[in-house]
Amino acid sequence: MTSRTAWGHGLATITTSGTVLDTWYPSPVLGDHDGSDLPAALVDLAGEDEARGVTLEAVLTEIDLDAPPADARDAYLRLHLLSHRLVRPNSINLDGLFGALANVVWTNHGPCSPEGFENVRLALRARGPVQVHGVDKFPRMTDYVLPTGVRVADADRVRLGAHLASGTTVMHEGFVNFNAGTLGSSMVEGRISQGVVVGDGSDIGGGGSTMGTLSGGGTERVAIGERCLLGAESGIGIALGDDCVVEAGLYVTAGTKVTLADGRVVKAAELSGQSNLLFIRDSVTGTVLAKARDGHGIALNSELHAND
Repeated sequence: MTSRTAWGHGLATITTSGTVLDTWYPSPVLGDHDGSDLPAALVDLAGEDEARGVTLEAVLTEIDLDAPPADARDAYLRLHLLSHRLVRPNSINLDGLFGALANVVWTNHGPCSPEGFENVRLALRARGPVQVHGVDKFPRMTDYVLPTGVRVADADRVRLGAHLASGTTVMHEGFVNFNAGTLGSSMVEGRISQGVVVGDGSDIGGGGSTMGTLSGGGTERVAIGERCLLGAESGIGIALGDDCVVEAGLYVTAGTKVTLADGRVVKAAELSGQSNLLFIRDSVTGTVLAKARDGHGIALNSELHAND
């Protein structure tokens, strides 16, 4: 099998102890390295930043997309590929990604090590006020990648490694994690968790949320098909097919008991991935109901795969 590869010329931030805090790849590329030299613009940015206690180094990184990340520079290239929309979420190997990344103090003067940061803050004051945007393994996407055709109301709420298709709007309370995002035009006012993809024309209402994996087994990722709606303050722990609606305030997990129109009571996992479903809660009894929006009956997943 031919391996899938990618490469990029980048600028790495490295502490005096050798820890890579970040690496910025302005133009990552799929495939094998074309033999080009490091761009002069990146080489010119290389050098020592004494105040932050780091060295900036122009680097060439080549990776195998089907192998786990080898180190921090490799991990950052994978995150850039996702945010540059060169690969889709869940399509490349991210095993061990967290372990490859260092915890970083993200400041308006650049990434810093948490170790001895108060001394670094003092040194940086000579350049002006020091703002700490966060202490985390993941930076803001927009500090490294700005995809075309998107709106992001609050940059703090979209991590590097998010995949935002053209036509996506992330409102102030929306959140998109790494290895997650949209595949078309979407309005995101809720949370898209790690590993979750949202199809074209689907919207996440205010306060809506998605689980990173199905509750219980944790072996199947949540996905939302096309033209779906998660109402305000709703959520899902199952996959949705196309043209589905979850009413406001209703959270459907894999183990949620759902009553069908024919009276059957099933776990929501049995409906995972099916299209044209409407999930509502009976306002009198509190029972969760699932109805077919196209007027047809609902077949359970166990029935659909009975002859597989």
